[in-house]
Amino acid sequence: MYQIPLKRVMRYIEDHLSDDTSLSNTVLASVAGYSKFHFQRIFYHTVKLTPADYIRKRRITEIVKHMDNEEIFISDLAYRYGFNSQENFIRAFKREHKILPTECRTVQCSLRLWEPFDFQNSIPLPTVSIRHMKAFSLVTYAFDDGYAPNCWNVYNAESRSQRLSGGKIVADYGAMRWNYDKNKLDYYIGIDSRYAHGDMAGTVTLNVAGGWYAVFQTAPADQYTFVDTVRRTWDWIGKRWLPENGYRRRDDWELECYTESGKTYSETICIPIAKESDMP
Repeated sequence: MYQIPLKRVMRYIEDHLSDDTSLSNTVLASVAGYSKFHFQRIFYHTVKLTPADYIRKRRITEIVKHMDNEEIFISDLAYRYGFNSQENFIRAFKREHKILPTECRTVQCSLRLWEPFDFQNSIPLPTVSIRHMKAFSLVTYAFDDGYAPNCWNVYNAESRSQRLSGGKIVADYGAMRWNYDKNKLDYYIGIDSRYAHGDMAGTVTLNVAGGWYAVFQTAPADQYTFVDTVRRTWDWIGKRWLPENGYRRRDDWELECYTESGKTYSETICIPIAKESDMP
């Protein structure tokens, strides 16, 4: 019912990303053909963001795509996409990704970017296998930020992987588990303890019990779509794959593994599982 007016609004936003005066809620509501109140309500219901948040994320995304070109000043990119000062852009970028634009340009982090809204919400499906994994341990850093992509941004920008490994390129693991006492997700990032020969100050060792896991290899992506592909894959696992295949999560560490410096833009997700019929 609302798709045609909202698609019209999305096209309008893309055509005017660099023109701040054309993207007020009043103007966008007029493009949709709704009152401002009704427009804001259906936009948030559909996109799960306010129009202002969506526009800011789209602008930052387009700036990131041009940041590889070191001949273009970041300040020029900020002005081009509607930020009235470099300082305002830096604050918005740091709030969005927890690192500075200069750090992103140097390390070329795989950021959580926002492409134009996809009304179909489709993703290329991952490959899936069931494997029995042996117990092993990880040397990790604990992160308080509840949003995993921002944890990875800090980890990669500070070269923590090579700090742990003593300079070698090794696979990195994100390990997560729901903390029922604190009602929050505990999230850690680090490397297999067998390869931890560097500076381990401030780290936490996690023991992964092993057992049966559902292993998902995300579909190939590029630097700009990788993190969103991972996010959508996690969503598909929880909402579709697990219930449709008769499995439930076991209470153990859930893992995601990839090598940032490898630039392959595919991740392995490991979910500890048991058959629904075997659960108490």
